[in-house]
Amino acid sequence: MAKTTKKRRGPHPTAKVELDVPVRVGQTVEVEITGLNHEGAGVGRIEGYTLFVDGALAGERVHARVDHVKKNFGFAKLTEVVEASTHRFQPPCPLYDRCGGCSLQHLAYEEQLRHKQQIVRDNLRRIGGFQVEGEGAITVHPTLGMSDPWRYRNKAQVPIGEENGALVGGFYAEKSHSIIDMNECLIQHQANDEAVAAVKQAATKLNITAYDEVRHSGLLRHVVVKVGVKTGEVMVVLVTTEEQIPQRDQLVEAIRVQVAGVTSIVQNINPDKTNVIFGKKTVTLWGSDVIYDYIGPIKFAISARSFYQVNPAQTEVLYNKTLEYAGATGTETVIDAYCGIGTISLFLAQKSKHVYGVEIVPEAIADANRNAQLNGVENATFEAGPAEVVIPAWKEKGIRADVIVVDPPRKGCDEALLTTILEMQPERVVYVSCNPSTLARDLKVLAERYEVKEVQPVDMFPHTGHVESVALLAYKGFV
Repeated sequence: MAKTTKKRRGPHPTAKVELDVPVRVGQTVEVEITGLNHEGAGVGRIEGYTLFVDGALAGERVHARVDHVKKNFGFAKLTEVVEASTHRFQPPCPLYDRCGGCSLQHLAYEEQLRHKQQIVRDNLRRIGGFQVEGEGAITVHPTLGMSDPWRYRNKAQVPIGEENGALVGGFYAEKSHSIIDMNECLIQHQANDEAVAAVKQAATKLNITAYDEVRHSGLLRHVVVKVGVKTGEVMVVLVTTEEQIPQRDQLVEAIRVQVAGVTSIVQNINPDKTNVIFGKKTVTLWGSDVIYDYIGPIKFAISARSFYQVNPAQTEVLYNKTLEYAGATGTETVIDAYCGIGTISLFLAQKSKHVYGVEIVPEAIADANRNAQLNGVENATFEAGPAEVVIPAWKEKGIRADVIVVDPPRKGCDEALLTTILEMQPERVVYVSCNPSTLARDLKVLAERYEVKEVQPVDMFPHTGHVESVALLAYKGFV
């Protein structure tokens, strides 16, 4: 009989594999916090093992309960501050420890700004391989913050649920879809709070049901509120699963009576079983299809689904820095890739010979053209399509850009667009970024032919871990 050899088998697929790490789930540990990560969690180490502790600050010694472990790092919840940082701040929001909206309210604001500057520096060094200290280093300026970093958000997107026969609305608890009912959010414009409260009250009184995402039943999914900060105009958007709203006229009238400044009440229908807020169909129930607002001298029409920066005060700071870095004197041709509804393009058009904006979303290009007309801007041309396709086509037509501005989504620039920029060789590139890691990655590619002169962080979202930045690049032939 032939001899058989047993195959060596690994653990059963359902078997729990113990990791060789110095902590275990459920254990309470004492740890020194040496820094913060990009999401605002404290970073500590136990026997060389990295532990991220929500709510802890650099320079603190804390007790924390381990919630989750991986091979190289783990996560823990703060249970006690043994030695507090001098920068620890008492969060004014009563729901701060339950809501996942603000991760840095417990850190003094000036220190938040320093932290965000360091996040940009760390990413440039670690991912981009750039020198950020000493001679020949890239200058990363101190973060431009707000004199009053509260009540800055001009848009609220609030999920609606039901508890004890009444509608509730607020934000999801961190890492969950459990709604925390709230009447006030300290980073939202007060008109947002007032509008959401009015809808909850009126819809409850009229027996309008809330959407249940588990059962996929009920009517009212979200309330979206947009505020024109300079104009005072308010838009209320009711996102529903069906087009028919019971006692619709009474609901509309209640919103009109209770919400000061409301000029637009809109319904969006989203029947799909999805986490995406908006559906494809939008109808105006009362008032205008749009509201208006200004960023600096530029007026914008804002529809229910159009993108518009949520912090207009800091957006003006960001765009003025973009305009400064573009170095426009009135003779330059500028290309704005990822132009959206034309916000940056129209700023650039003030001091440029001509601005060409490209955006892959046709509806955004329609808004861009409307906003150009609204402001009487005649030296801006917008075209829908992928930037890496449209820009070379413009080049074939003889359009040469002196400056290219990019403002990509969090995933950064398309690789083909970076190649196109390198081939077009504009004198300057201005990179507006909402993600320091993809900024560093893309600058590393562009550094083949461009010198990264300086980077300016801007605090668009105080009390959160997010940071935006503007980078100036100069073609090496012109340095």
